[in-house]
Amino acid sequence: MTVLARYLPVLDWGRAYDRSTLTNDLVAAAIVTIMLIPQSLAYAMLAGLPPEIGLYASMLPIIAYALFGTSRTLAVGPVAVVSLMTLAAAGSVATPGSAAFIAAALILALLSGLILIVMGVLRLGFLGNLLSHPVVSGFITASGIIIATSQLKSIMDVQASGEALPELLQTLASHVTNINLPTLIIGVSATAFLFWVRKGLKPLLMRWGMAARPADLIAKAGPIAAVAVSTLAVILFDLEAQGVKIVGTIPQSLPPFTIPLFDAALWQQLAIPALFISVIGFVESVSVAQTLAAKKRQRINPDQELIGLGAANVAAAFSGGYPVTGGFARSVVNFDAGAETPAAGAFTAVGILIAALFLTPLLHSLPIATLAATIIVAVLSLVDLRTPQAIWRYSRPDFAAMAATIAITLLAGVEPGVIAGVGLSLALYLWRASRPHAAIVGRVPGTEHFRNVKRHKVLTDPRIMTIRIDESLTYLNARWLEEFVLEQVADHPQVRHLVLMCSAVNAIDASALESIEAINHRLADAGVTLHLSEVKGPVMDALERSHLLANLGGEVFMSQNDAFAQLITLADAQDLPAASRDIWMARGLI
Repeated sequence: MTVLARYLPVLDWGRAYDRSTLTNDLVAAAIVTIMLIPQSLAYAMLAGLPPEIGLYASMLPIIAYALFGTSRTLAVGPVAVVSLMTLAAAGSVATPGSAAFIAAALILALLSGLILIVMGVLRLGFLGNLLSHPVVSGFITASGIIIATSQLKSIMDVQASGEALPELLQTLASHVTNINLPTLIIGVSATAFLFWVRKGLKPLLMRWGMAARPADLIAKAGPIAAVAVSTLAVILFDLEAQGVKIVGTIPQSLPPFTIPLFDAALWQQLAIPALFISVIGFVESVSVAQTLAAKKRQRINPDQELIGLGAANVAAAFSGGYPVTGGFARSVVNFDAGAETPAAGAFTAVGILIAALFLTPLLHSLPIATLAATIIVAVLSLVDLRTPQAIWRYSRPDFAAMAATIAITLLAGVEPGVIAGVGLSLALYLWRASRPHAAIVGRVPGTEHFRNVKRHKVLTDPRIMTIRIDESLTYLNARWLEEFVLEQVADHPQVRHLVLMCSAVNAIDASALESIEAINHRLADAGVTLHLSEVKGPVMDALERSHLLANLGGEVFMSQNDAFAQLITLADAQDLPAASRDIWMARGLI
């Protein structure tokens, strides 16, 4: 039962499900459904797909995640960044909107799902940590700018193309004289209204006496008002006859059962984009899930989250959808609305299903410009211009990685941006791992503590050098350690004893062991004795299985304070005249 519960978290939270929980989940589902209908339509169109596919991607995938996911409040479905990546990937093999394009989107969903499930079974959830936060933030910021810019064509009703910002701006500028005025009025008005709703409606409602929580939830449902008013405007003023593009007929149906096309060559072409979609979607989703779980003192299992998101994408592939993941905005709304279990997501799927069966005729005259406005307002909330300033002050290497990710994504497109982000994250990690922090330390007067000689006033002895190593020793930094130690010894010719203080070393791999052995021999040739101090138990166990301890010139001390005291005594004895030194040796003092 325990193993089964690991892969089916519903067996855990389902046992405690009661009427109160049901009520809270139903309320949250109703609110999220209202928000999700226009978002699903908009994100499907952003992905180059018919709008109803956005609804399909918001049904069975949510139910699949409710069964297999571990977050109690994560809301799964189409999101802006993954929609843009789907457009870029499927657009490389087919024309957006075509049957071949839809087939490619289904393949992307299936491949992404299978990749995520395999990663989850292999417990590779930790791989999400390989993408640094600055790089992910930079990629999302740049993607938000590209998405918002790409939607200007629908706001103005002009032709525009391109995956990178320069090409988008160039094509928009070349068609600026073809703007459709009624469309522009609808698009600009809807955008301004949605921005105002996001920032101004909640304070207004609270000034009128409404409590903070319902005011916030009403403000988040603002897109529904924009949809209703703009649709009525199209109908009342016959704006379609004036060139305003509308959604048109949306099929009233259940999600179709679809079988992704098996074409080995096509699968091979889409495999790498599917991997990128999986990684970016997982990182975005797990970040949201962990943030919301922490607020309720809950926890999520990243490995099981991979399986939950994988199941959601497989469900999307077989129900006419496209790649999905956990969305930030709708998850926050779900949380604020009081959702207590993933069942809220399942109820949301039922709400979307009802809308697809009975309410889609009401969306026939919905202007495309309103959906574009919905996308613009949603994605611009992802554009974070304050984080780069904070990172610049804190870490220049992290800022450089973030800035490079933003620049490459904006100038070259989403896929090069993803590749750059992954590459820069790994490069930054390897660079840091290859240059561990190490410091020459001395004893703080009146204590047994040892601190960096460059930061504190400490006691030292020119004959004794202690180097504190602050990271595990691996093949990445082994050569650096050799060079650092030998350089310090060369710069301090009075040194006779060198201690490697290993209090922060959690592991020493085979390459690092060889480097320490080389250091031991080269120091011995130079008349310097190598010692170790404060070696952790597991590391000591490993060293005892090697030849290092048998050949070590010096000793392994339990504490650095003992090492310092004993080596001062030893150095003093070594400085005695030969006759006195013989007496000390005879007494066993040296």
